[in-house]
Amino acid sequence: MKVIYILWLRQIKRYVRSKSRIVGAIGQPLLFLLALGYGLGSVYKAAGQGNYLEFLVPGIMAQTVLFSAMFYGAMIVFDRQFGFLKETLVAPVSRFKIMIGGALGGATTAVIQGLLVFVISLALGFRPHDWLRLPIALLFMIALAVAIASFSSGIGSFVEDMQGFQAINQFLVFPLYFLSGALYPLDHVPTWLRIIAEVNPISYTVDAMRWAVVGTTKFGLLHDVIALSLTIVVLLVFGAIRFRHIEA
Repeated sequence: MKVIYILWLRQIKRYVRSKSRIVGAIGQPLLFLLALGYGLGSVYKAAGQGNYLEFLVPGIMAQTVLFSAMFYGAMIVFDRQFGFLKETLVAPVSRFKIMIGGALGGATTAVIQGLLVFVISLALGFRPHDWLRLPIALLFMIALAVAIASFSSGIGSFVEDMQGFQAINQFLVFPLYFLSGALYPLDHVPTWLRIIAEVNPISYTVDAMRWAVVGTTKFGLLHDVIALSLTIVVLLVFGAIRFRHIEA
């Protein structure tokens, strides 16, 4: 446990010391909240769908956690380039502990970013329907962060340069997010898009967040929890297997 704690703490210290990273990570969510929340809010309301900001905020919180947790894989690439990863791997500890310690640190920073976005949304006029459900929303954020940080550690274990990592990030993460229903309702979309959303694990996380924050759900909370649980298991196993074969 001490190894896991030290590696977790290292990621937290890196995050706290990088003020530009904190500001940069909330810049895009803030743009989405302002440009979409207010820019499309009147159109959304005119279509009879209600308050678009309420619909948007849970999706933006999930987006922030998703992108921030995925950034942990970039830290592995940096550590490989600067030699720290090699020193860590030769230590007499299991590689799983090394992976899980760093991934938990990356997940923690991602959850902090998501909470910052929630605070900003409150300043913009958003209010959750049930404040008592906020701890449940936090659990969903933690689950998503751990799953994605584990996944990104697996990606970072076989990518040797930042350009390659960014290419994989854009190829996988951006489509998963934009096809999750985070920015638009899935009620009247084409069949092919609905099928993609239903097999996309991020869709269920966004839906669970929406249930916890604004009290609405498309798939049902039970389906959301099952899908998110399976996602955590699969991505944890993927990250552990890939990190076991990492070469510094």
